[in-house]
Amino acid sequence: MEERIDINEDKKIDQKEKGKFVKKKANKSVLLGAAFLMATSCIGPGFLTQTTVFTQQLAASFGFVILISLILDVFVQVNVWRIIAICGMRGQEIANKILPGLGVILAIMIVIGGLAFNIGNVAGAGLGLNALFGLDSVTGAVISALFAIFIFVYKEAGKAMDRVAQIAGGVMILLMLFVAFKTSPPMGEALVNTFAPEKISWFAIVTIVGGSVGGYITFAGGHRLLDAGIKGQESLRDVTKSSVSGILITGIMRIALFLAVLGVVSQGLKVDSSNPPASVFRLAAGNIGYRMFGVIMWAAAITSIVGAAYTSVSFIRSFHPLIEKYHNWVIITFIIISTTTFVFIGQPVKVLILVGALNALILPLALGTLLVAAHKKELVGTYKHPLWLTIGGTLVVIIMGYLSIITLIEQIPKLFS
Repeated sequence: MEERIDINEDKKIDQKEKGKFVKKKANKSVLLGAAFLMATSCIGPGFLTQTTVFTQQLAASFGFVILISLILDVFVQVNVWRIIAICGMRGQEIANKILPGLGVILAIMIVIGGLAFNIGNVAGAGLGLNALFGLDSVTGAVISALFAIFIFVYKEAGKAMDRVAQIAGGVMILLMLFVAFKTSPPMGEALVNTFAPEKISWFAIVTIVGGSVGGYITFAGGHRLLDAGIKGQESLRDVTKSSVSGILITGIMRIALFLAVLGVVSQGLKVDSSNPPASVFRLAAGNIGYRMFGVIMWAAAITSIVGAAYTSVSFIRSFHPLIEKYHNWVIITFIIISTTTFVFIGQPVKVLILVGALNALILPLALGTLLVAAHKKELVGTYKHPLWLTIGGTLVVIIMGYLSIITLIEQIPKLFS
């Protein structure tokens, strides 16, 4: 008897395999997008200034600060991303499960901090276009805000956000590496001091860690993956790889800028304290270097605007069905408020100081809450959180908790002086 071949069945199998391939490709894009979103969210105007100033102060020893901060960052991000994925809930929802009302407090802190720092991001975008095209910084800020708003008006805002983060991140890394090469930094000295520093600044470490994974940045990538439907134990390997990738991208940027500044400082050139990063690029490559600074500053600021707005609003999406339904428009409103504040009021220094101090508390509070959740069976089911992540995360909570309280005590009196 002749065997019949069902052509339709073969087509179904082909379509199924094709569907799996497309889904896998889409997941890879989202995973990479989340890594870049997290990385570019923290690579803002503050990132550029902090790295430049601390390199001036510590010279080659700043390599040690970068090394320690990267290790601490990995413990924070791997813990946070994995726990969000395994619980299948956003940070504030997990916090409310641990202690009713805690998620609301966390959300308020994140939103206020994100809004205040977004004013600085908008200002940075204006400075970037000023350096690049000579535009007035206010005009540049408004144009940049409109660009960010367009991303969220677009029907597939998530994909657009991922793509902008990837392109901007790639451009920043290439330009930063070029300037680092141009300044010819003392590589041997930098390498030795990375592992055996001549001087150590714990204040620098706390500042860099807070700027890399503090506040809304802690949740940027994890929330992006959750919104894309990537969660559960089967996704943990990909989630972990994505979180580490985000830290490595940040690390490459930090190292490249560190080497660029070190090259300038080691030549005895004087960095202008009024705008340290711009001065470094101008000293390194003249007028072209200054234009490069404009590109990097704008790319850093625009991705931080997008990341701050997206992540901050993700903390209030679950509070009301209307916010969930129209969350893109809430994000747009968030950007408009930040821009309007900068245009008409400027950067409120005292508010930024207070929010900066409060922002330091968000990391230990958020990470500590998620570590408790990681050991609640009603939230994680049969999942067993790795012991090394629990121990490492707990140490970060204790260290950052203590230092953030010290920061608050120091900063609050300054508001009334």
